[in-house]
Amino acid sequence: MKYFYILFFTFSLVAQQTKKVDFIQCDALVQPDFSEKTIKGKVTYTFEVLSAIDTIRMDAIRIDFKDFIINNKEVAYKNSGKELLLFEGFTKGKNTVSFSYEAKPKQTLYFTGAGEDLQIWTQGQGKNTSHWLPSFDDVNEKVIFNIAIEFDKDFEVLSNGMLHSIGEYPPLSSSNKVWEYKMQKPMSSYLVMLAIGNFAKQTTRTKSGSTLEFYLDKKDVAKFEPTFRYSKQIFEFLEKEIGVKYPWKVYRQVPVRDFLYAGMENTTSTIFSQDFVVDSIGFNDKNYLNVNAHELAHQWFGDLITAKESKHHWLQEGFATYYALLAEKDVFGDDYFYNQLYQSALELKQANTYDSIPILNEKASSLTFYKKGAWALHVLRTNVGAKNFQKAVQNYLKKYAFQNVTTDDFLAEIQKVSRYDVASFKKNWLENPTFNLEEAIGYLIQNESVNQLVEFGKTNNHLSNEALFDKFRTMIQSKLYYTVKQEIVYETQNLTEAQQLDILKLALTTNDIKVRQAVAEVLSRIPLSFKNDFETLLNDPSYITREIALFRLWTNFEADRDRLVAMSKDWIGLNYNLKLAHLTLTIVGSNDNPAVREKAVHELETYTQLPYEASVREPALETLIKLGKISDTVLEQLIDASLHHKWQFVKFAKDNIRVLISNDEFREKFILLKDKLNPTQKERIDYFLKETA
Repeated sequence: MKYFYILFFTFSLVAQQTKKVDFIQCDALVQPDFSEKTIKGKVTYTFEVLSAIDTIRMDAIRIDFKDFIINNKEVAYKNSGKELLLFEGFTKGKNTVSFSYEAKPKQTLYFTGAGEDLQIWTQGQGKNTSHWLPSFDDVNEKVIFNIAIEFDKDFEVLSNGMLHSIGEYPPLSSSNKVWEYKMQKPMSSYLVMLAIGNFAKQTTRTKSGSTLEFYLDKKDVAKFEPTFRYSKQIFEFLEKEIGVKYPWKVYRQVPVRDFLYAGMENTTSTIFSQDFVVDSIGFNDKNYLNVNAHELAHQWFGDLITAKESKHHWLQEGFATYYALLAEKDVFGDDYFYNQLYQSALELKQANTYDSIPILNEKASSLTFYKKGAWALHVLRTNVGAKNFQKAVQNYLKKYAFQNVTTDDFLAEIQKVSRYDVASFKKNWLENPTFNLEEAIGYLIQNESVNQLVEFGKTNNHLSNEALFDKFRTMIQSKLYYTVKQEIVYETQNLTEAQQLDILKLALTTNDIKVRQAVAEVLSRIPLSFKNDFETLLNDPSYITREIALFRLWTNFEADRDRLVAMSKDWIGLNYNLKLAHLTLTIVGSNDNPAVREKAVHELETYTQLPYEASVREPALETLIKLGKISDTVLEQLIDASLHHKWQFVKFAKDNIRVLISNDEFREKFILLKDKLNPTQKERIDYFLKETA
């Protein structure tokens, strides 16, 4: 699984003013309106003019203003639609500016769901907070944000910092309350957040006294433990490993539906994807642990200190990725840690064929910033020693706390605690576009499981069939790490059928979830003699394994199809994967029963629609399209998907619409469908009709 997040830094005239003007504090009362998809507010900024300046700029994307007051006097201002320009009323020294505003953001502030399931949340990655709160796209302008939010009292409302109060203040509506959050230290604007929803809450405290708050949709309260499993351990490990106490007192985490990325490290308050809300079986397939540790590490690397410009973005993502791996090592052990590094090394080497931009370049890819950045830190930590590395990181964080940093700032602290050649390190790992796989493996083969993987294929081609079989048989029954045994399972395809089945039976007896899943993946044709063994996979604590096994068995044993469909009737799975699988098999296998087939088609169509998330709607739509069950409902949902805020879902919809609309039959269906749709949907169909005319 990949958790890539894209962060953009911008440098405009605002960036140039930080030397002359220092914005210190923002006090805001904001009022999101779900029905209108708008937000309005009243804001006061405290700022200090350090030296003469003609115009002070704030970023404000398509925001309307009124009641502008600087130092208690009404002043003129200019609103360009992108920036707010202040040119009178301020003096050298301390000043205040107050105003009211209203906006209907096209991005960054999202309104999802409806009724008691409504959610409002932000994703201000890099520079986008200025779409809903007049602020600063320049990450070098750090401000203490105190945000109060007025909203319906029946919902939970979250923002950055400590919850100072919840109250009802006239003349507010009696159905509303105000949640007042306060920060004590400054941060960049892109880290300001809101999250509103029907959330349940659990709390705990760490050894050092920080409060951990965990939120889930009230419908998911049974999933608190598996979703947030190891959270306290991760927190206490990172605090100890980094050597600097968590800087913000409270740390809360909340999942939201249809979030754009895996997670976002807003200061004190991480938002993450609902896809990571799992039960105990789902935990084995897709858990939140890595993202959890990654976003938490950002509270130091990105939030406490922030890269001055995107060229140094690895100081945030490389550090968060590496410390997340160290946290996983504390939970899962050395073998897990070194195998993850090995897999990322192979990925980076393969990417060299098309990705030739080094870490220290603002145009570097996410893979480079994240995984190559993590690898650079592993090399550095290994070569200077864990204790020296920790000391340098401590000095670095303490020296630049609440400030902005460059790569040289960090390397200078490494240089102070060791005689390591940081200049050569910078050249070889940060400025070199290639990834040296041979050198990387040299840092890994101390781990026996990685060494076995590296050596695994070197002798296989030179062994006789019997020798290879004997080798696999011995290894699959050993105490080797599961990644080696997975590789053995995949390699059994080079054996005779009898030899392969012998090894696969032994693989099943390992009772390792991933090894057994590899058996499900590799055996597309299931001999009758192996049927009973294979069927045990239907009961594995993995929804992915169960799905693979269900399709394999249905394909191989026609006489069992009705039984398999009946068996899977009430299965749900991870993001409804088993429910969609059951409906797919019902549709395909019910040609002699049109009523059953059509009922399954209609049920599958419900999963293409709200309130289901894009992660469910997309595979449901894809299945119906592949099966040729393309009704008006499917066409309408494709149009809606093309208007969604999640770009991956939008791309899927656009690609499919363009294919369908190029067919005369479906083009006519789209045209006839227009009369049933709202103006926005009609406009979207016209867009595609014109595009393909």
